[in-house]
Amino acid sequence: MTTADNFGGEGDTISAIATAVGEAGIGIVRLSGALAVAIADKIFVAASGLRLAETPSHRALYGHIKDLTGSIIDECLVISMRAPHSYTREDVVEIQSHGGRVVMGRILALTYELGARPAQRGEFTKRAFLNGRLDLSAAEAVMDLISAKTEAARQVAVKQLTGGLRRKIEPLRDELLAMLAHLEATIDFPEDDIEAATLEAVAEKINKSLAVIQELITGASTGRILREGLKTAIIGKPNVGKSSLLNALLAEERAIVTDIPGTTRDTIEEYAEVEGVPLLLIDTAGIREAEDGAEKLGIERARRWATAADLVLAVFDHSKPLTAEDEAIFALLKGKTAFILLNKSDLAPAFDLSPLQSRFSSYKFCSISAKREQGLTELKAAIAGLTYTAGETDREVLVTKEEQLNLLREAASHLRGALTTIEGGLSADFVTIDLKSAWEKLGEITGDTATEDIIDEIFARFCIGK
Repeated sequence: MTTADNFGGEGDTISAIATAVGEAGIGIVRLSGALAVAIADKIFVAASGLRLAETPSHRALYGHIKDLTGSIIDECLVISMRAPHSYTREDVVEIQSHGGRVVMGRILALTYELGARPAQRGEFTKRAFLNGRLDLSAAEAVMDLISAKTEAARQVAVKQLTGGLRRKIEPLRDELLAMLAHLEATIDFPEDDIEAATLEAVAEKINKSLAVIQELITGASTGRILREGLKTAIIGKPNVGKSSLLNALLAEERAIVTDIPGTTRDTIEEYAEVEGVPLLLIDTAGIREAEDGAEKLGIERARRWATAADLVLAVFDHSKPLTAEDEAIFALLKGKTAFILLNKSDLAPAFDLSPLQSRFSSYKFCSISAKREQGLTELKAAIAGLTYTAGETDREVLVTKEEQLNLLREAASHLRGALTTIEGGLSADFVTIDLKSAWEKLGEITGDTATEDIIDEIFARFCIGK
């Protein structure tokens, strides 16, 4: 991979709207590249009479954007940021106007007329990466920060953006490189008994590296949940309080609650924050034998969600005896991470809990009243505990992407292969093959050894203006 030798001096100039689509008080058109300042100077007239080319970097100017005939399009602020002291390390200009669709579209069109081209998805951040401002893991964290659904997710994204994962990966790659150099030396200059002693020391270092990688792998489940949300299906037979539980967790009347069975016929999906954990809550249709076609479809979706969800909240009415329909719910929990919620705890219980707890000892039991919002504190703490149990040894370096996790697994696999080679008594030549492969896989996470196709695929997931 090559880094631009001349910040902003080579390559074309790109332009895009950097703010969300729609009407807003402020909208931003962003340009980056060698012609950014020159293009802006052709359409921006400062009230002070100054030109951007004559203005120091990072100085805001007030004035108007005019079209090529001199007609005013809008009043605005314009800021120029000169290379390399900008987001992309190229010359960057941001035009801050009113955020209407027509206004923004007209300004953007003008930049195209004057030589800029439309930015591709994630191209501003891609240029920041290619110009050495961000490593690949930090660049990917930009979108995590934008889409963060909770404060905890924001904190993790910020740590990634400021190089948290690189600080964990780089020492591992340095150690692997040192091992490779040492082994190559023993291969090129063999002496009696040196290789055996060297391989023993290498094996010890490999085990230490494996421990660090395993720590990152273990924490990846928490990272994924913080980024994507914990898919949480609320299931149960009709009228046990599923919709009431959804409303209580959302702290709003999102679902209709009635005493009529079968009210919920389709899934309702909403995000909620529970103790810093983002939950994608799915309220499902009551599971029972149904005649109505629409209700049958809803029940089938409920069964599918019970299978696909990360967590199942199985709701039972503790004020009524258990039935065959409840048994059907228990059957759906097999092999799942699930909480058994005994609802309507404000009413007299209709069955003894002890046999149920013995029968399903692997599940967490919570006694709640969704209607009166009793027991929810315990439930929320249990959900948070479930999420963070898996390896919050270092919140700073939680892996959040499936691709990063797979690369860590591949690196670990190569290191284990190197250990097997050493234990098998094979020569150092064979050990170096796996060590080099592990070094390359770790480099793909930071972008040091990533191919152009991989880089393009990653940035294609970004929004246009970022």
